[in-house]
Amino acid sequence: MKNATPIEVELKLALAPSSIEALECHPLLAARPPLTQTLANTYFDTPTHALASAQIALRLRKVDGRVLQTVKTAGQGGGGLSSRQEWEWPVTHDGLDQQGLAALPPFQGELAEQIAYLTPTLRTDFTRRSWQLDWQGSHIELALDKGEIESGAYTTPICEVELELKNGAPEALWSLAIALAEKVPLRPSDSSKATRGGALRAQQWPLPDAHSPAQWLHRATLALDAFHDSQAPDYLQSTRDALQQLAEHPALPDDLKELAGALPQALDANGQPSIIYGVTLLTLSHRLALQSALS
Repeated sequence: MKNATPIEVELKLALAPSSIEALECHPLLAARPPLTQTLANTYFDTPTHALASAQIALRLRKVDGRVLQTVKTAGQGGGGLSSRQEWEWPVTHDGLDQQGLAALPPFQGELAEQIAYLTPTLRTDFTRRSWQLDWQGSHIELALDKGEIESGAYTTPICEVELELKNGAPEALWSLAIALAEKVPLRPSDSSKATRGGALRAQQWPLPDAHSPAQWLHRATLALDAFHDSQAPDYLQSTRDALQQLAEHPALPDDLKELAGALPQALDANGQPSIIYGVTLLTLSHRLALQSALS
C-alpha cells in the first residue's frame, strides 16, 4: 500500500476539446512524447451515499493490465489547487479489497460498518496522456484526460489537465499553470471526477455560501464547473455574479480589483474562458491562497 501518510497535491484545469491541440503544441510539451494510457474506473459507495457524505472517493482503476484500488479524502484548497490524502495499492481481482479498506484511517470510525454495503455507483473512462516535467526545481506530472463520466442515466465529457506535484514546492504548480494558460485557454476547476459524477447522478449542483474573496472565487469556480456539466444557464449567471462579488469585495487587495473586474466579461456565451480569464483567475487564486496561508 502506498505511503502510510500519503498526501496528493495537484492543480486541476479544464479546457475545451478544441484547445487540446494548442496544449500539445505548447513549447513545454511539444518536444516530449507523452505516455498514453487507457483508464477504466469504477467508483463505489453505499446505497445511502455514505462515502460521498464523508467526502471520500473509492475507486478501482484498470490500467496497463493492472487493477488499482484508490481511496481519496476531501481536498483542501481552491482555485483548482487541492491537497488531500490518498492511498493506492494493486489488487488481484475486479472486486474491492475490503480488508485493505478496513485498515485505512477513514474507515476506522462509523464508515467501518459501511464497507460491506459498497457497490458500483459511477464510471469514468478516459485516455490519459502524461508528461513528466522538471519545472523550477520541482518534478510535476502533467496529465491530459479526455473521455466521459457515466453516472446513472447521465453522461458528461471529461476534458481536463491535472498538474500533480511529485517532488518539490507547491508554488511550482501555480507558475506552471500560469505559463500554460498564457498560451492555452484554461480555467481552474475545483470539482473532482467523483464529485462531478455524484452531482450528475443526483442532477443537483449545490453551491457554497461565500463571504470572503477566496470563498467567492471558489463559488465562481464551482458554478462554472456546474454549468458545463448541467448546461443550465443559471449556473453561468451564478459564475458571473460570484466574479462580480469578488471584484467588488472590500477585503480584496486594491491591486487585484482591476484584475478581478475583467473576469465576468472574459467568459464567452458558452462559458469558455479566454486567455485573459485563465491567467487572471490563476493569478488571483495564487495570491488569495498565499494571503490565507499567511493570515
